[in-house]
Amino acid sequence: MGYDMTHREKAEQLLHQQYHCSQALFGAFAEDFGLDLKNAFKISTCFGGGMRQGGVCGCITASLMVLGMAMGFYDSQDKELEIYGNRKTTEFIKRFTEKMDGAINCRDILGKDISKPDEVADIRREGLILKKCPHAISVSIEILEDMLAGYLKDMTESSINIEDIPHDDEMMLMLKNMGRLRRFRRNVNNLLFSARHNIGIIQFDIRKFKIVNDLYGEKFGDEVLYFIRKKLKEICHEEQYFINVRSDVFMVVMEYEKEEELVDFIQRLDVQISSFKNVKLQLSYGVYAVEDRGMELRQMEDRASMARRAAKDSILTNILFYKEQFKELLYNRKFIEENMQAAINERQFMMYLQPKYSIMKNEIIGAEALVRWKHPERGMIYPNQFIPVIEENGFVKKVDYYIWAEACRFIQKCESFGVIPCPVSVNVSRIHLKDNECIEVLSNMIENGGISKNLLELEITETADDLQISRKALQLKEEGFTLLMDDFGSGYSSLNVLLETPFDVIKLDRKFMENMMVSNKGRLILEQVVLMANKLELGILAEGVETKEQVELLQSIGCDQVQGFYYAKPMPEEEFFELLKKQQLG
Repeated sequence: MGYDMTHREKAEQLLHQQYHCSQALFGAFAEDFGLDLKNAFKISTCFGGGMRQGGVCGCITASLMVLGMAMGFYDSQDKELEIYGNRKTTEFIKRFTEKMDGAINCRDILGKDISKPDEVADIRREGLILKKCPHAISVSIEILEDMLAGYLKDMTESSINIEDIPHDDEMMLMLKNMGRLRRFRRNVNNLLFSARHNIGIIQFDIRKFKIVNDLYGEKFGDEVLYFIRKKLKEICHEEQYFINVRSDVFMVVMEYEKEEELVDFIQRLDVQISSFKNVKLQLSYGVYAVEDRGMELRQMEDRASMARRAAKDSILTNILFYKEQFKELLYNRKFIEENMQAAINERQFMMYLQPKYSIMKNEIIGAEALVRWKHPERGMIYPNQFIPVIEENGFVKKVDYYIWAEACRFIQKCESFGVIPCPVSVNVSRIHLKDNECIEVLSNMIENGGISKNLLELEITETADDLQISRKALQLKEEGFTLLMDDFGSGYSSLNVLLETPFDVIKLDRKFMENMMVSNKGRLILEQVVLMANKLELGILAEGVETKEQVELLQSIGCDQVQGFYYAKPMPEEEFFELLKKQQLG
């Protein structure tokens, strides 16, 4: 799920992905307990029967599990703890019942009985889950966060020194951070109420912080975050409130008279924090100048966040003020997240195939499987619109599985119609290389489809050095898969990745190609890359080939395999099938 999300946002996203409310709510807190989502779902499913029978709302079950794990009242041999747990359980149920006006059963919340098939059909047709359940989830999380913050306050006022909490005590650190966030929001609300001047909300983060962690280690990354917190403490005066919201995202709220004051503050801050231990840090700043103080603080923060995200993509400046058009980006993101599961269920995602050609033979030698989204109302939604969103929230995994299955099905189709299939390459996102599932899924697809393993090739995007990814790629290689390094020349460590990972083919990045074509020096570099690939006994394929000049140059330096608009654009699989069939029939 997205690193940039609150408990409520995580829960609502899971609900939109068709998990039931107890799974969605407990899953939202999973990371706080060091659980991955799969194990969190297994745990919550054991206790979620009430909701599926139309009994007590699953939000209650999940919330009591969260409280139990956070506060430790799961030891039945400890009577004092048991009494404490019973008291907290009663408190939660009482508060939930009050806020829900007495509606604590599914049938009361939905207005339909989930245990009756005909009423289940009504629930689905009317979309009642997505209309009614978010309120129960929101109420639960509001109570949970308040109770957890109160628990932290009790701990702070006891003999335990909260500042001495060990860094590996994830739960206590989570409680501590929630307490800080609660104090921060209380202070900001007071400022919004009492300030005589304008209010500005500044949100910033470190560009490519993941790369910093990959290159220098997570301990160094933690030191960077501590350094920034320390500098903010030195720079911000009494009524300039700051918070480390999550990971590398920070926020400052302050009064100002003219917008220049906000920019001056940011520039002074940037000078102080843009370098740590001789490592340059690039920061992106988003600013929301508050217009309506009656707006919810969360909405104000969202606007600052939208500006920050836009600043990350800007090549002109690292400071951007919120503009109304950013709202459209938010609405598009919300649309994608709410419709992505339906796109899988209803086969709205489509596999397009882009042919790969041999220059010398002038014929198709393979294809790359690409994803397109044809929505029944919005029409074609292109990858650059939805891929960044699903990569961030983890749904890309399901989409990849879908396209892998489509590619296997296409290869089967060719064989059943007497057409000799060509290899089809599919994308393997970084997220797959972080778990043990992808090898099993790929192997099962190939075995069930009865196709040859060398017909399904795997494309892995070049990335910064990552030992775990290299190991996973080695496992895939040992399983007999052909590995392609996608976007060679676009990243930080092309040669290091080649050294560590057993690729069979490197794909020259489109922009790398374009840059190399503009000068004699560039052409010489391109020639040497092809020569290096040949000496390493690697295949080499040039992407983004669009002109006759590019084709002639590539042919002259010994690069025979190409892919790009000069030969063919990505096309629906039916068109590609006919093209392949025509080529073979002559």
